[in-house]
Amino acid sequence: MGEPSRGRPVPPVDWRAVTARSVAAVRMIDASVPSVTRLWNYLVGERDNFEADRAAAKRLRAAAPLLPQLVHAGRAFYRRAVGYLAAEAGIRQFIDVSLGMPTSGVTHEAAQRAAPDARVVYVTSDPVALNHARALLRSSGNSTVSWVRADAGDTAAILAGAAQALDLGEPVAVVMIDILNFVEDPGGVISRLMAALPSGSFLAVLQVVRDERLLAGERRWNRIIRVPLFLRDRGEVARWLEGLELVEPGIVEVHQWRPAGGDRDYPLGLPLLGVVARKP
Repeated sequence: MGEPSRGRPVPPVDWRAVTARSVAAVRMIDASVPSVTRLWNYLVGERDNFEADRAAAKRLRAAAPLLPQLVHAGRAFYRRAVGYLAAEAGIRQFIDVSLGMPTSGVTHEAAQRAAPDARVVYVTSDPVALNHARALLRSSGNSTVSWVRADAGDTAAILAGAAQALDLGEPVAVVMIDILNFVEDPGGVISRLMAALPSGSFLAVLQVVRDERLLAGERRWNRIIRVPLFLRDRGEVARWLEGLELVEPGIVEVHQWRPAGGDRDYPLGLPLLGVVARKP
């Protein structure tokens, strides 16, 4: 790959500057139907969502009052994990298979804070996220960030797209936060992705686990959202990672994974697991 060009953190984007073409594309989206990506965008405190997404999120919070804590703790883990990968593990290439939009607190920000030359490829199939991404790339001029349109389960498309921007012969970190809950065969996806990457690559995973406090929310989600939600247990998560080396402290509740000063504590525990693993 050679020496990557030195990037710089991406500045905030004024979404009002999106071109007429992008606006027209967004208008073709059915705003009356809640989207997983836009709903999650609302839950993490962003504004790129519609009334249908906000209404669905409120119904989910009513059924699962623990949801805001899961969102907050998951985002904090996300930032710590990516920061660790860039600052301590020395990773300079990231594939983020994502639900998110390029707004704030995302992979390129966390990675480039520690390593301005880090390169990030986002993967999403959501058209709203893709149109925001195009606006981001035009506005920032940051050549270290790119996007691939692919479903989370289409590993061939993910790898082919990522290879246009990254050197897949060098270590890569695959970041799968807030996405595996919606993938039917996460073990297969992880196995195929990690098999294609070299020794020294990493994987960061977050997964909501089955808990009685979330069962009503799971049922409501699967009634009102087209994409099914899958809750798993710790044993399933462990099986996804067979053959990989777990970074200490291993598979833990997300707030227990290398907590930083100022992080919240959750004395009753959270049914949300986080883990970072290395390919030997």
